[in-house]
Amino acid sequence: MSFKITKAVIPAAGLGTRFLPATKAMPKEMLPVVDKPAIQYVVEEAVAAGLTDVLMITGRNKNALENHFDRVGELEATLLQKGDIERLRKVNYATDLAEVHYVRQGDPKGLGHAVLRARMHVGHEPFAVLLGDDIIDARDVLLSRMIEEQGLRNATIVALLEVDPSVVHMYGVATIEPTETDDVVRVTGLVEKPTKENAPSNYAIIGRYVLQPEIFDILEHTKPGKGGEIQLTDALETLAANPSIAGGVYGVVFRGRRYDTGDRLDYIKAIVQLAVEREDLGPDLRPWLKEFAKDLE
Repeated sequence: MSFKITKAVIPAAGLGTRFLPATKAMPKEMLPVVDKPAIQYVVEEAVAAGLTDVLMITGRNKNALENHFDRVGELEATLLQKGDIERLRKVNYATDLAEVHYVRQGDPKGLGHAVLRARMHVGHEPFAVLLGDDIIDARDVLLSRMIEEQGLRNATIVALLEVDPSVVHMYGVATIEPTETDDVVRVTGLVEKPTKENAPSNYAIIGRYVLQPEIFDILEHTKPGKGGEIQLTDALETLAANPSIAGGVYGVVFRGRRYDTGDRLDYIKAIVQLAVEREDLGPDLRPWLKEFAKDLE
C-alpha cells in the first residue's frame, strides 16, 4: 500500500563536542549558517518536499530549538513598533514553517535509538529522517526524489554520495547493484564506518532517509554496534539482506551540493559558499574574498 508521506524525523540530541566551547550552552543545531541556524535549513528542506509534520528528537540543553520555532511575542511587538517588517517576516517565517513536535531521546544510545524514539509519533507509515549536520542546497533536488522512489518501489530509500575512498571510515557505506534508473541503485549490503581497505564501495550514506515503518521492529532487536551505539546502518543492513520484509533498500545517488556542518572546517566552508551566492551579500563578499586570497598567496 502506498502512503502519502507527511512526517519528518530530525534527530537533534547530540552534544556537539566538536564545536566546544561554542556548544557548551547552545545546541550545535542552532549554530548560525550565515543568518539562519543550521536546523532551519533542514526543516525548510522537509517542508519543501511536502513534509509538514516534523518531530525533533532532542536531549538536555536543547530548549533553544523549541524557542526558535515558537512565537516570541515581545520581539515581534518590538519589530512591529519599529516598522521593521522585513525582520518581522523572517522571525514569523520560522514559527510558521511546520507543525513541530519534540520528544527526548533520554539515554544517548545512538542514531538508531533516536529514530526508534519516533515510533509512537510515526505509527505505521513510511517517514523521512533528516540529519541536522547535512544541509542540502535548496536548488538541488534530493528528498522529494527519494520520496518519489519510495512511492514507486514501496521500499526504504537512502541518499548516497560518491566520496573519496580516504574518508569512507566516516560513513555508512553501501554495496550496490545498478537498476533500470540512472540515479537509483539497489543496496544489497551496508557497513558502518569501514576502513578504506574493507569498504565495499565509495558510495556513502548521507543524512537523508525515507524509511518503511518496519524499521522500528528491526531497531528494537538491533544490538549495539560501532561505538557501543545502536546504529541505524545495522538495521538498514538487515532490511537490505532481507528484501522480502519491506521491499529492501534502494539508494538515490546525489550529485548536487551538500554542506557538512558537523565538521568545523566544512562548517566554515558552508557559510562562505552559501554567503557568496546570496544577492544581499555576494556582490560585496566575492571581491573581498578574491583580494583576501591574493594576500594568502
